[in-house]
Amino acid sequence: MESLPDVPRVVQLPDGTYTYTNHLPTPPAQFSGPQVIHQHVHQAPPDRTVQRVALGAGMGAGTVAAGVYFGPLLVGVLTAMAANLALLALIAVVCAWGVVTVVRSVGGEDGKRAASTLRRSRGRR
Repeated sequence: MESLPDVPRVVQLPDGTYTYTNHLPTPPAQFSGPQVIHQHVHQAPPDRTVQRVALGAGMGAGTVAAGVYFGPLLVGVLTAMAANLALLALIAVVCAWGVVTVVRSVGGEDGKRAASTLRRSRGRR
């Protein structure tokens, strides 16, 4: 008899209704210590405001997907171009400085006369 499952019985509740014993609410468990709460914190989803506005404006999903895909690529290309232009500007400044230095050192009398003429035209004597 010990191995048989517990057969639910019909009982009458204090309010007069009948119910099975296996449907009775279980009493709350007694906790002996602090309750441990497992909280899962997830990263916020990326902001898709621009894509939502584009879709709301009637643009197709393919256009929005292309913007999502090619947008970062465009930023990368523009950054690379800016780096190349900065390097070319640095090379131009170094070359100009070198030419000016060489002309000043090799100039002789013509260079000195040209410098004095330039100084006089600017108003310095």
